[in-house]
Amino acid sequence: MQKPAANMLPDGRRLHLHHGPIDLIVEAVGEGRTAACERVKERFETVLHEMVDELDELRRPACSSRRLEGPIARRMQNAVLPLLPTFITPMAAVAGAVADEMVDVATAADDLDKVIVNNGGDIGFFLGPSRRLTAALAGFAGGRITVDASDPWRGLATSGWHGRSQSFGIADSVSVLAHNAATADAAATLIANAVDLPEHPQIERTPANELAPDSDLGLRLVTTNVGPLEAVDVSQALDRGESYANALLEQAIIGGAVLVLNNEVRCVGVGRRLTTNEEQGANDGFRSSKNRSVH
Repeated sequence: MQKPAANMLPDGRRLHLHHGPIDLIVEAVGEGRTAACERVKERFETVLHEMVDELDELRRPACSSRRLEGPIARRMQNAVLPLLPTFITPMAAVAGAVADEMVDVATAADDLDKVIVNNGGDIGFFLGPSRRLTAALAGFAGGRITVDASDPWRGLATSGWHGRSQSFGIADSVSVLAHNAATADAAATLIANAVDLPEHPQIERTPANELAPDSDLGLRLVTTNVGPLEAVDVSQALDRGESYANALLEQAIIGGAVLVLNNEVRCVGVGRRLTTNEEQGANDGFRSSKNRSVH
């Protein structure tokens, strides 16, 4: 296995960490920035090996009686247990859990104003007093979510059938706010799964393990192609996802969600946090992105 790599990006303010499937961008703001980056680099040396040691258990369906040893593995399990009895494995929270771990490592000393850890689009963050995070949403052109320090949410994650993970559903994207990135990651996965049209002839599915032999989803069918859909089909699929997202919102598992399919957007609980290009105006400080940017 290749060794972990850590390098500052050309902008001189963001740290890039890479090891196997893990690819992180870390930004720390404040007097303790340099020391925080060193702590993050040191912790990152052990992250992948730690998870590999328990990978077989992490790929099994979630179970409240299972004991996991590694701190990231425990974060993964804690994120998915509230979502039972729906089928889910701790792997649904892996990207978010790694981001959360790095945020906690970075903020071990009380000398930072802001930390953002972006793990392939799943984001964990810390906000000091009066700080905010603004993120452009993948799959929602011109859409932005803003989180203030006074908000309780510290995780943002996106899932969908186009992404790097397999999905049972047909959502182009589902972005979720939650108390931490691991929970956002797992919830986005399940909401994206719920945006679906079972047995629809325009949707192609393949057993997950035919696409990835070691997939934690085994023989379960995952979406591989979505053909043309009628407007009524799009609405029906989004209704399913919106209903499930509302259930998670009512249980306070998530703080909000944005669901996108065929350019139709449904918003659950995001309220004032969501803006679009038209609403932002020309001089409000938001930064555009083809996918997702944060600042």
